Formats: sequence, C-alpha cells, structure tokens
Amino acid sequence: MKLFPCSFGSDRGFPRKLFLIGLLLRLVPVLLSYNLGIGLDDMFQYDMLARSLVSGNGYRWYAQDDLYLVQPYIQFDLSTIDYQPRGILTSFRPPLYPTFLAIIYFFTGVGSHRFFIVRIVQAVIGAMLVPMTYLLGQKFYGENEKVARLSAWIIAFYPMLVIYPLALATENIFFFLVLSSLLALLHAIETRRTMDYILAGFSLGLMALTRSISLSGAGLVIIWMWFFILDKKGAIILFTIITILTVPWMIRNSRLHGRLMGIESTLGYNLYVGYHPKSTGTFEYGISTDLIPILDDSVRDRIGMEKALQFIKDDPDRIPYLAIRRLGYFFGLERRALTYFYSNNFFGYITTPLLITFAVILLLPFVLISTSAMYEIALTHWTPQSAVLPLFMIGYLTPHVFIMAEDRFHLAIVPILVIQAATSWTGSFSGLKQRWNTHSGQCAILIATIATILLIVNWGFELASDAEKLTQLIGPNGNITFFPY
Repeated sequence: MKLFPCSFGSDRGFPRKLFLIGLLLRLVPVLLSYNLGIGLDDMFQYDMLARSLVSGNGYRWYAQDDLYLVQPYIQFDLSTIDYQPRGILTSFRPPLYPTFLAIIYFFTGVGSHRFFIVRIVQAVIGAMLVPMTYLLGQKFYGENEKVARLSAWIIAFYPMLVIYPLALATENIFFFLVLSSLLALLHAIETRRTMDYILAGFSLGLMALTRSISLSGAGLVIIWMWFFILDKKGAIILFTIITILTVPWMIRNSRLHGRLMGIESTLGYNLYVGYHPKSTGTFEYGISTDLIPILDDSVRDRIGMEKALQFIKDDPDRIPYLAIRRLGYFFGLERRALTYFYSNNFFGYITTPLLITFAVILLLPFVLISTSAMYEIALTHWTPQSAVLPLFMIGYLTPHVFIMAEDRFHLAIVPILVIQAATSWTGSFSGLKQRWNTHSGQCAILIATIATILLIVNWGFELASDAEKLTQLIGPNGNITFFPY
C-alpha cells in the first residue's frame, strides 16, 4: 500500500466518464418509476418533516392531514401532548436529510411530482460515489491504477447502490458524506493545512447530522489522530468543527424536551427494539410499533430506555447472543428491501426464474466483495496514517452490534470493501503463498479464512431460517404475501 500518491494517470477525464456512466445507470430505475410513491414509515416521516420546513412550520410532523392518513393503522395517544393542527415539534429524526428534501421542495413545490424530482437529485448524488471511490482507491493504491478503476466500475454497477435513489432515505446523502469525509481526512493528514482540517470536520459534522451513530466513527478517528499519529492540531480542529455543527441542534432538542438530548431521540426506541425478549437484534415490525403511538419524543425515549434496561437486567445472558446476531445482520445478504417491496406488490408478479435471477444479481456482489476483502484487510500492512479506513469501519460497526443492525447499514462501507476486494483480484492473491512463509502472514491468512467461513455460515443460517418465507415469495402468489419490513 502506498498512501497519498494521487497519480491520476494520463486519462484525467476518467472520473468524469465514471460519473456519467454511474448517473445513466441510476437514472434508468428512476425514469421507469415516475409514478412510484413511498412505501415505508421512514420515508413518510422524512417527507412530512420536509413539507413542514418548506411551509414555514418548523421541524414538525404529523400535521392534521398526515395524522388522518395514518390513524387507520396507528392509534396515536394525543392525551399526553398539546396537539396543534400544524404538527408536533419533534427530535426523533436527525435534521439534515429532511432539510435536503425541503430545499428541493422549495424550488419544485410539494405536488405529486416531488418524489420523482428528489429521486433525480439523489441519482446525481449517488453517481458521485463512483468517481469518489476511484479517488479513494488512488489515495491508497496509486501504484496500481487497476485497483482504483476496478473499484469505481464495481460501484457504478453495484445493484443496491444503483436502485437506492428510489428510496427517500438518509443513506442517499449519508453514503456521499462518508466518502467525502474519508477523502477530506486523508487529504488533511497529507497537507496538515488548517483549511483542509476544517473541510474534513465540516464533512464529519454533516455526516453526524444525517445519522448520529456515525459520531462513534468520527470520535475514534479523532482519538487516533491525537494519540497515534500525534496530530493534535488536526484532532482539535476536527472536534471543534463537529461541535460547532452539532451542538446547536442538541441545544434545540434539549430545550424542546427540558432535558439533555442528542442529535436525535431514537436511542431509547432502538434499544427497546434491539433488546426486546422477542427480538433477535434487528428491526422487527411487531415490536417496532409498540412505542410509536407515543408522540412525545422525550417520553418515548425515556420509556424505551427504561424497558430496554429492564430487558437486559432480566436476561443479561442474551447480550452476547444478540451482539453476534446483530453482527450477522450487519453483514447479511441484501435481500430485505426486495422481500418487502416484491411481497407487497410494488412490481406485480414476477415469474420464479426471473425473480431468482434478480435475487442473484442483487445478492451475489456483496458475497464476492466481502469474502475477497477479508484477505486484503488481514494481509495489508496498515500504517498509522492509513489506519483511518479500518478505524472508521470499526467505529461505525460497533454501535450497531450493541443497539440494532440491518443489512442496509453495511452499504456505507461497501466502497471501502470494494477497494480491498479489487486489490485482491488484481494481484494480491498471488502473494498469499509468499505471505504464508511468515508467521504473521500465516496468522493473517488464518484470520481471513475464519472470517470468510463465518460470513458463509451466516448467510446459510439466514437463508435456512427464512426458508418458509422464501418458498412463499417465489411461489405463484409471492407478490401478494404482504410480508412486513
């Protein structure tokens, strides 16, 4: 590995070509779904918040018209709040993605066409992941142009990333902010310029305002800069900029609820879902609706915390079991979205051979990438400077292991895994025999092999556990089985 080479080769227009190809691929599903609505509660909530912002009502949800839409499905308890027809002030969702939607709605209006326009914008942002992956590959493997190019091509065609712009979900800007933060961090470490640190801190702060769980990764990076590469100036600047961006929203939430709050008030809810006696550590529909009728975010958060702590106290032996299950869900097959949307008749009936073909196209890339990446991650000689990538992955993964995990959460680190896998495919596998001749190499290869076996066992367990559901899904009425998310 050669960090910070930045030799872009003779074809300086290659990143632009990558962007255009990535954009065209992402526009295809968007253009084919002009009239597609939104299908999950999360999407409905983000849309509500954005419409409230653009109408001048502030960060509110469940205005009267929206409340009428959901009351047949959820019986909200309005007795504990001072309900106003323009909606309820909330802290449940982090603010950046609804603000992003509100900016689009401000220019385009909130008519029925708004989802289509948002998806076009998201396709543009999603396409930017392609050249950004290329640049990240250049940062780490500039002496091997094939790695950067192959990584970018994989991200361009990666099925879940191609169709993700269809969803009104935070990931559409979160993925972009993850890569921009890593690129900015690596550049700042190289130059040690104050402005570059400020830009890196700005990206990390926006990332936290999109999904606050990413603060753990940012915090680990700051600790790494302070203690391991002895860059105290950079660590202080990063911490300061992140604080400047995030603390005002924390103050707003704390004033709203009269007690100390973070960027979002979902921790109690997520812990409740993650540690419920019937939970296996992932999002489950029945459990997930228990606390939803509580419209006071502070009360919901407190009750969720109290009940989760009681669950843990009643059965502390489940903690390791749930952690292992969550790790499995995090690295699970990317099939949850397909199962939900197909079973709820979003696409109509698809013949069994064609459905299985679609499933293989969706699932196989992550299987190949993650197993190949294990060997490169284990065999790479990580330096204090280059360790930012594995540190960020560890910081991002760890909270999910102890709170709640889904397969979609690993998509944020797919570009990193792709770069590692591409390195293996372009020559590193040939060096396995040479590395096996050293004790450290034997240990690394053994660890990578164990990790690969565990991944395969995890996927086999996943498919075996859902065999009955999958059988129904590929049957003649699979599109109307109506499985919950």
